Amino acid sequence: MAKEINTIGVLTSGGDAPGMNAAIRAVVREAILKGKKVKGIRRGYAGLLQEEIEDMGPRSVSDIIQRGGTILQTARCKEFTTPEGQQRGAEICRKHGIDGIVVIGGDGSFKGAQKLASLGINTIGLPGTIDLDIACTEYTIGFDTALNTAMEAIDKVRDTSTSHERCSVIEVMGRGAGYIALWTGIANGAEDILLPEKYDYSEQRLIKHIIDNRKKGKQHHIIINAEGIGHSMSLAQRIEAATGIETRATILGHMQRGGSPTCKDRVYASMMGAYAVDLLCQGATNRVVGYRHGDFVDFDIDEALAMTKTISEYMYEVGQNLSR
Repeated sequence: MAKEINTIGVLTSGGDAPGMNAAIRAVVREAILKGKKVKGIRRGYAGLLQEEIEDMGPRSVSDIIQRGGTILQTARCKEFTTPEGQQRGAEICRKHGIDGIVVIGGDGSFKGAQKLASLGINTIGLPGTIDLDIACTEYTIGFDTALNTAMEAIDKVRDTSTSHERCSVIEVMGRGAGYIALWTGIANGAEDILLPEKYDYSEQRLIKHIIDNRKKGKQHHIIINAEGIGHSMSLAQRIEAATGIETRATILGHMQRGGSPTCKDRVYASMMGAYAVDLLCQGATNRVVGYRHGDFVDFDIDEALAMTKTISEYMYEVGQNLSR
């Protein structure tokens, strides 16, 4: 018989992402509509272990859907990676009457959710990360906003790069995943896109491409560099020394995590938050919500964590072809 859920906890963990507030709002209001109590857990798993837990109602989440960041705040927690920390987290949930919990975050957050589920707390994960690097889903909360923030910034750099006939190295976020770099590279018409999954560190090929393009009459050269490759400042210096072309580096950094979420991030995050509550009310646990082929779906967390995700070869090829 499915375990009846009476009180649902919600937390955000790991890096923040625009749209997390929309998901929190949906969890709170969908749960209350279904007759459940809701408790907000501040600062992720770290706040859970410190018992930073508060009651939430419909008014707790008023006027937050348009706000970036997360009203529950977020943090990383080494203690929760230990069996002792996980056991204590489950005991604290029971102490506060939390029998179901929604965890909004990335793969690392899901590993914590997986442990809570094994300790008897029904748990649902929502994919909240700007990196789009969760294999079971075609969409992650925050990616669309981060992408548009980066795209608009790169457009501005392109304007000044053209005025000065410069080469510009623009670093976007993505330590282990190049999705922001790939999408902005195509959206901004970049001449080169450097991805952790693809870059062979052949600077001679890169320099030859810059020189060849200048000979063709191109007035600027935009290089999108993923954070996972990094070293954009020193790369710019080496390019200028090798080509004689003035080269500047711009690191967009954490501005990509902030800002009011796009319509897509608001709507999809809301759908995922409501879906998570529906799953808990059906007695589900150890699941992660995803979006595939136009539908909101769910997977076993163990299965989701075992999946791998790769860059689309065709998309990467198109990015290269259109840069000529």
